[in-house]
Amino acid sequence: MSETQSLTLVPLNEVHIAAGGKMVPFAGFNMPVQYSGLMPEHHAVRNNVGIFDVSHMGEFSLKGPGVLDLLQRVTSNDVSKLTDGKVQYSCLPNNTGGIVDDLLVYRYTENEYYLVVNAGNIDKDWDWISKHNTGEVDMVNLSNEMSLLAVQGPNAIKVLQKLTKVNLSEMEYYTFKIGTMAGIENTIISNTGYTGAGGFEIYMLNKDAEHFWNAILDAGKEFEIIPAGLGARDTLRLEKGFCLYGHDINDETSPIEAGLGWITKFEKDFTNSAYHKAIKENKPSKKLVGFDLLDRGIPRQFYKITDGNGNTIGEVTSGTQSPSLNKPIGMGYVASEYSKPGSEIFIEIRGKELKAVVVKLPFL
Repeated sequence: MSETQSLTLVPLNEVHIAAGGKMVPFAGFNMPVQYSGLMPEHHAVRNNVGIFDVSHMGEFSLKGPGVLDLLQRVTSNDVSKLTDGKVQYSCLPNNTGGIVDDLLVYRYTENEYYLVVNAGNIDKDWDWISKHNTGEVDMVNLSNEMSLLAVQGPNAIKVLQKLTKVNLSEMEYYTFKIGTMAGIENTIISNTGYTGAGGFEIYMLNKDAEHFWNAILDAGKEFEIIPAGLGARDTLRLEKGFCLYGHDINDETSPIEAGLGWITKFEKDFTNSAYHKAIKENKPSKKLVGFDLLDRGIPRQFYKITDGNGNTIGEVTSGTQSPSLNKPIGMGYVASEYSKPGSEIFIEIRGKELKAVVVKLPFL
């Protein structure tokens, strides 16, 4: 069996290939990393509008009288603060001080929620939440039935408004509505995204994915919309300092260390909450920081961060040549005494210690 044959194909797989998408394995899926090129795709989304297929993401439906209690126990954020139509960013802490995954929590009604999880963690998250379900919550894994398109960029709203009567300009960030879009009823229209460029994420059944893709591209012609791949999605999120699971957060990182204290609420008890509260109160020994690389080079995951004298003080988690800023940037964990903006650090690249400076996130 070839590698492609062993990968899961999103419903739009052939559409991406026909559009010139360069397909690569990602989290067990065959996904487009780029079409016209990372740079034009990045700039289109940051300054205009682009469309991503992110149908590899997982979706769970949770219903029942015990759903709020379950979510309060397994997520770090305070789900009780949500009202109907609101979305919340959160994470699933594990028993050993790390993070099972980060996710979005959508509240439909008092007893009905919708979770969106990372592609590589679908089974892991399902098993974790199921293990904590005391039986009062009906859980349905919708991941194989749903497709997800992200229309991102400052002109995304103009493109999508042509396809729906839902007033998108009245939708606040991190809210969603169920409405008709492109003639398809019961479409989930969400004012969310992973680019920091503004825009919406649209959830639909697999059978409607190609219809939506074509309708959005057609509506976006006057704005010169282009398809964008996972490469641009990564550079866009990094410029905004958004964490990527498996890089900046994982099974061993505390949300407190990762700068995610704002989604870690100790007014309630959640999995291993006492551990994370102690880290907050005693100050973390390491912190996730952003940095500008001052010397020439590209920082990559797992590169050592040093003090300039050969002493390792941390590790790079994400890095790239920023298309918007035209300079190398990165994120990584460093010993807390080096985490203050302005601190001089060094990135070890090919045996050389290259100078960098800690900067306040986001980069852009």
